[in-house]
Order: sequence, then C-alpha cells, then structure tokens
Amino acid sequence: MAMGSFDPRHHQGPMAEINVVPLVDVMLVLLVIFIITTPLLTHSVKIDLPKASSTPNVTRPEHVEFGIRENGALYWNGASVARTELAARFAVEAKKLPQPELHIRADRHAHYETVAWVMSSAAKAGLVRIGFVTDPVQP
Repeated sequence: MAMGSFDPRHHQGPMAEINVVPLVDVMLVLLVIFIITTPLLTHSVKIDLPKASSTPNVTRPEHVEFGIRENGALYWNGASVARTELAARFAVEAKKLPQPELHIRADRHAHYETVAWVMSSAAKAGLVRIGFVTDPVQP
C-alpha cells in the first residue's frame, strides 16, 4: 500500500490503487444474508400431481391399398374390384372416423387417365387423405 505524507518536499503523484476492502465487506454481508434467507424460501406445499408418460400416443388410421394395373384392372386391398363399385366403397370409407388413408399403387405403365379418375372419384366421395406408394428399386 502506498503511504502518503504531508511533507511538501516528498510530493508524489496521486495514488492509483483501488481500495477493495469496502467491496469485500459488502459482498460478505450479502453472502451472509443470502445464506440465512435461502432456507426460508424453500418451504413448499406437498401436492399429488398426476403422473404423465412421455411416450407419444400415436394412433394411425387404417389405410386402403388401392392397386391399378397396366391393363386398367383395379384392386382394393388385393382383391379385384369393378369400376361401378368404387363410388360406393369410397363413400363408406369416407364416413369412417378417423378417415382412412387411400394409398394408390399404380403400375409404371398404367394410364394416367385411370389414376386421375380414381383420385377424382375418391375426392368426390369425401376422402381427403390420398397418397401414392412407389417402389424406388424398379428401373
């Protein structure tokens, strides 16, 4: 610590040290206050809360596998179906809750006109979840 004197002959420059003693005193007082008050804040009320599981409850709606062959043959979940029956079958599926998904699997060389007709018939009946199933390994 630099000591000053009142002798004008030994005049030195201003003292540039920071006195940290009051800062340390204040910090110690605050530490003691926090140590004393912290246990007072931990009083809690015991409540029995319901237990929740973190696993998602996923319910997948059923789906209809709809196949279209190259020659125009139509298949409903693997069974052959006539064009005249489709509107009634789509209407029955559209009324179910939850509404099933329509998975269309068409041959590579199937006519687009047939695929578009099936999609429009399903949409007119009220089916809103229509998707395509493709096979990526076919050349």
